[in-house]
Order: sequence, then C-alpha cells, then structure tokens
Amino acid sequence: MTTTQDPWEILQTSALLGTDRRPLPATALPFADAVDPADPATALLELAALATVRRRAGALPVAATRPPGPPAPEDPRPELPEPAARRLAALLAGRTGGSGGTLANLTELLPQWLATARARGLRPPAALIPGLLDAARARGELRSDAVALAGPPGRWLAERNPDWRFVLRTTTEDPTHRPADPADHQLWHEGLFAERVTHLTLLRRRDPAAGLELLRSTWSTERAEDRLLFLDALQDGLSPADEPFLEAALGDRSKNVRATAAELLSTLPGSALAGRMAERARAAVRLAEARTHLLVTPPAECDARMQRDGITPKSPTGRGERAWWFGEVVAAAPLAVWPESTGLTPEQLLALRVGDSIDETSSSWADDLREAWARAAVRQHDADWARALLGPAPVPPGRGAGRARAPRATGAPAKLLAVLPPEERAAWTAAFIGVHGLGEAFQLLGACATPWTPPLSTAVVGALARAAASGAYPWSHSGVLGMTERALAPGEADAVEELAASAAPDSAWSETFARLAGTLRFRAAMLAELAG
Repeated sequence: MTTTQDPWEILQTSALLGTDRRPLPATALPFADAVDPADPATALLELAALATVRRRAGALPVAATRPPGPPAPEDPRPELPEPAARRLAALLAGRTGGSGGTLANLTELLPQWLATARARGLRPPAALIPGLLDAARARGELRSDAVALAGPPGRWLAERNPDWRFVLRTTTEDPTHRPADPADHQLWHEGLFAERVTHLTLLRRRDPAAGLELLRSTWSTERAEDRLLFLDALQDGLSPADEPFLEAALGDRSKNVRATAAELLSTLPGSALAGRMAERARAAVRLAEARTHLLVTPPAECDARMQRDGITPKSPTGRGERAWWFGEVVAAAPLAVWPESTGLTPEQLLALRVGDSIDETSSSWADDLREAWARAAVRQHDADWARALLGPAPVPPGRGAGRARAPRATGAPAKLLAVLPPEERAAWTAAFIGVHGLGEAFQLLGACATPWTPPLSTAVVGALARAAASGAYPWSHSGVLGMTERALAPGEADAVEELAASAAPDSAWSETFARLAGTLRFRAAMLAELAG
C-alpha cells in the first residue's frame, strides 16, 4: 500500500535540505509544469507560492450539522449613516484611508468609535458584524461595546459559531437584550462559569432580590474561587437587603471570600460590620483634650472578631502588624464617624497634627492615618473626603514664593480624583498640569473622562509646547502622547498644527505634532459622521 505525500511537505523538506541535496520530484507535484526547473531555487519559491494559493483556495465547505434555525431577530435601532459604516470598515481593517503614517494607530481609535455609536443607539450593517465580533474576540476591552452594538444579530451569530461564544457571556446594558427569566434557571445550573456570572450580573441589575436568591440557592455547593467572583456581582444593586447574606459569608472557609464580603459590608454605612469597625476606629484615633491634635492607639492584637470581619493577622504588604491592623480598621470604618465624634470637618481633621498616644510628640502615624482615610474615601465614594485629601488644585507660586504647592494627597491621588464629578476632576488635573507639567500627570489624566474638556485639553497642549521648547524628546512623554491622541478635544487641532509648524522642520516634535493634528482631524470627522 502506498501513501501519497503532501506536496507542501515535499516543498518543506527540499527547503530545509536544499535543492542540491533534495531535488524537487516533479512527478509528485501536480503543478510542477507551471515553473521553469532550470533554476531549482527559484522554482522552489514559485512552487511554494502556488502551493499556498492552492491550500487557501482549495478548502471545501463543511457539511451543515444542523439547520440554522429561525432567522435572526429584527434589530429595531436605526442603522449607521453610510459614512460612519465606511469608517467602521476602515477601523476594523486598520486602514488609514490614504493618510499614510500621519495618523495614530487606528485600532486605538476603535474603542472610542464603538462607545460613541453605542451611546447613540445605532446598529451596524449586518455585513460588518462578523468583523466586529472578530475584533472583540481578539481584544477583551472592546467586548462590552461591540456586543451591545452587534445587538440581536450578533447573539444569533454567536449561537452558531463557537469562536464567538464570548458574546453569550458578555455583560452589557444593551436595551435590546432581555436577561434570562429569573424563573428559568437552566443557564445558572448548566452553563459555563462565565455565562453564570453574566446571568447573575444581569439579573442583579434588573432584580437585585431575585439575583441574591438565585445565588443563595447554590452557594453552599460552589467552589471557593467561584464564590469569590459571584460575590463581586453583588456590587450591582448592593443594599441593606444583602447584609444578612454577606454577614453569613464572613464565616466562609475561604479567606478571600471573607475579605470580599467584609469590603462590601464596609460600603454599607448602616451595616453591623460598619458599626463594629467604627467602634474600633474610635478606640484607635481620638481627639486630644486640647483639640489641637489627634492621638493614635493602634490595635494591640488581631483577635478572632477582627479576623471574622476580614482583617488578616499577618500583613501581606510587609508593613508592621499593628500598622496593618490600624489601616484596615480605619479604611473600613464609615467616614461619617469622624465628624460625628469630633465635630470637625474633613479639612479641619486633616489639618491637625497626629501623635502617638504614648508619645504625643511623635507623628509616625500621620501617613498611616491619611492613607487609610484615602482608601475609605475611594471605597465609600465620598467626594467631600476625597476633595479634602487631594487639597485645593495646585496654583503657581507668587512672585518670589519659590516652588508651587504640591497636592496634599498621599497614596494614589488618581483614585481619589476618580471620586469627584467629571468637571471638577478635569479642572483639578488641568491646574496640576499647568503647575507641574506632564511628568507626573499620566495617571491623573487616565482618571479624567474622555474626551477631555476644553480647559484640560488646552492645558495639555500648553504643557506639550513647553516640553518641546525645553529640549525634551517626545518619547519621554510617550504614554501621555498616546492617551492624547485618543482623548484630546478635537477642537485643539488648529493649536497642535501651529506647534507642528513652529517646530524645527523634520524634527521629532514636528512629526509628533503633525501626527497628533492629523489624528484629531480624523476623530472630528469620525464623531461628526456618527452624529450625522
């Protein structure tokens, strides 16, 4: 019995060994007569090209395993304007539309296009949905917007193509998508884990009580790692009605589940856990009789009750154990406890000196207290405390006043900034950039809503101009520049073009500004098409 060798394997062998050691067997290649054998090396390359085309074009259709079922449901949303549809096709293909290298990488603009189209309630042409789902499959950050934009036809396709199964597991706020009926729990009991998380999340957004009851029904049989992620889903619609379930989860055998339940309970100011943490916090921090400073007495031990409330005895951060316990207690206590117990505002409390209850002249606990308050402000989304911890927006120094005042926040000011309303966030960051430049602004800019407001955009352009004039190289600000291409207000295109014209010809800054201006023009046209 003889076996016919694959022509592609024959070509691979000849390429590896060389045509002088392994001549091409013309009789084994059905297309060998299409090339000139006088030059074996050239003939090998030509045969490889022919074989590649043959392999790509020779695929036979797979027999249908089952009928496709009913047609896709109708999508009631208005279709994209034709120019916007052409733009989507170009973005999915990564084409520049003839602009060459004068634009940013178009794949970086796709998220903004998808978010805007989704917000406008538009639907893509059916022919573009497969490409849209392929892009979302490759890039997880696109999935929520892409799945919502694909709508009912996208889900219909996903049910028939295993490569797009992620669509069925993606949580969206798509108004055309009705979550599974709470009475039908087949998906909850038989679906993949990611599908179950999505099902629970959607149900919590629609009916928090039904979602909690569904989770309660199988809680005792779930794996620890699954219980942890299911608890995360309770953040949607979290309310005092969830407290009994979360309080019971404090006794879970998994320490990660206990910690997550404790964190959720700490965001409910009226919960029993919040009350217990408030009692511990008041014992750890008190206002001195003179009302001129705060005295800190950190916990002496991490007892069983503290451990049940989510505080681990050993510090995972390398800090001292008492400092760790102290920070965890203060971060989990309701921030309202401090004005109530002292009669002082957050700003007044932060202005006080911090001393040790044993040595009142020591200020070793000041940073620990401020850092814990910052964590509490982020966790409890308390804008008043976040504002106080950040301090006033930086201002330039007066004549002869020396350096500009730095922000007072410790830890991660970007997280505190994210608690503030979008306009205030942008104004604070613009003031920071106006004083301190772009060197430390990357995370602050990332916390601002996009596109950036005109004042913030103007501040960024001014800082870029100063950076170029200082002799710095563009790549020293590559992170900010990449963000700027996606977030700068398109109305700044004229100002950026002026910077490109004033820079030295053919310099790195000239090319950088020209590219940025071209991208801003592209984004302006893109957004106008979606509005049209």
